[in-house]
Amino acid sequence: MHSLIPFIPGSINNTLGSIPFFLPEIYLAILFILVLVTDLFFGRNSEKLCRIIAFAGLLLVIQRDYQQIQLLYASGRLTGQFLFGEMLLLNRVAINFKLIIDALAAIIILYFEWDNRLKAHRKGLSDLYSIAIGSVLGLHLMTMAVNLLSIYLAIEMVSIASYLMVAYRSESRFSAEAGLKYVLFGAASSAIMLYGISLLYGFGGSLNLFSGNLLPGLMQASPVAVALALALVLIGIGFKLSFVPVHFWVPDVYEGAPTPVTAWLSTLPKIAAFGLLINFLRPFIYFEKWNAFDFKLVLSVIGIVTMIAGNFAAILQKNVKRMLAYSSIGHTGFALMAVVTYDSAGVAAVIFYLAVYGIANIGALALATYFANTLDAYDISSYKGLGLKYPVASICFVIVLVSLTGLPVSAGFTGKVLVFSSVYSVYQHDHNIWLLLLMLTGALTTVVSLFYYIKIPLNLFLKRTEIVKNTLIKSQNVVIFGVFVSVLIVLLGMWPQMLVKLF
Repeated sequence: MHSLIPFIPGSINNTLGSIPFFLPEIYLAILFILVLVTDLFFGRNSEKLCRIIAFAGLLLVIQRDYQQIQLLYASGRLTGQFLFGEMLLLNRVAINFKLIIDALAAIIILYFEWDNRLKAHRKGLSDLYSIAIGSVLGLHLMTMAVNLLSIYLAIEMVSIASYLMVAYRSESRFSAEAGLKYVLFGAASSAIMLYGISLLYGFGGSLNLFSGNLLPGLMQASPVAVALALALVLIGIGFKLSFVPVHFWVPDVYEGAPTPVTAWLSTLPKIAAFGLLINFLRPFIYFEKWNAFDFKLVLSVIGIVTMIAGNFAAILQKNVKRMLAYSSIGHTGFALMAVVTYDSAGVAAVIFYLAVYGIANIGALALATYFANTLDAYDISSYKGLGLKYPVASICFVIVLVSLTGLPVSAGFTGKVLVFSSVYSVYQHDHNIWLLLLMLTGALTTVVSLFYYIKIPLNLFLKRTEIVKNTLIKSQNVVIFGVFVSVLIVLLGMWPQMLVKLF
């Protein structure tokens, strides 16, 4: 105990010095408590107030995220700043991921109330807003975690919040079943990842990825054992990314969860997991003597298989949410293409691609909510003949799907061009066969995705039905949001620099 006393002043100074770089996360912690206390004081009547506080608080957090950029420049730490004893790393890439996460989270906070089935929950939505803010805090930590312990804690924090969100409509058997499946798969992947972390700690004697004896220690261990440990850790990260072979939970959970929660799960944890994966790979990539595990080979194979499995499985789906679930798996594989390049252009392409994918995917699920609210339509076949009856929502749906497919002139097209360009530029230098296979698979599956995305416009505008459905409740807020997303997708497709210059 006495041997630790000399280190206490340094630890205290390090913690105090980290606080200015940790203000957005402190604000999120305060916002979580504030929303929680508001719910406790006002009960069911607090729903609208909690929603306003959560949305306004996230806008304030976004402003603090931008201030972090200025703080890094002012302090001369352009390459990044380690926080809290090198548990976290704040750099420009992490800030960009946090900005995307906070902006999309603010949008989904508004979207929660637009889903009639979720809004009809007997307890109201106040608890859901506090859970969402807690999840955003965990997502922030995921983008900055550079210690095996902080990586595990951040993932678990997000996972617990996700379990609660999926099973929020506990009175629904389908939602409860989806929540149970998510918990079981999540617990299994968490245990596997923790075992991998324990092996890495045993081999290297450290949990710190960027300093200490971890990487030199792993070089001294058996390559087979090290490869097994790293594979186990990648399984834990892959659970959040939903790449093959840890993707089995996605269709059932996405279909069974409330649609706004599906929008949350299919975008935010995935985006944060990519930030985490980039942080996890960086020390291994730049360690000159590293040869124990070929990350490029493994991730290339995963990316190829994920693109094929996700896109081809989506063709067979009849339920809209289930189709979008499989398509999200395919998008994960496509984004992995740019990660495998291991350069700044690839990271920039991933950030842009995930941002426009998040916007389009939330828009698609919101418009699916519109037809579910209005006509109780959940399957693609139930959209027959609705295009002329609901032209604004239907046209917006087509624009959003065009972006998800990656057709001109849409933001999704620009995102795919940036990813292909980053991969091709690296391929020109090293002529790696796996990069070529990734590009070929990406091009093939982009064509394949057109076959299942086009089913919705086909049913909306080209097919007719003799059955006249009665309108339930028109969700005008969703239509307005759909128009906003559609215009934004077209603008970002024509002028991508509008988004690029923000990062």
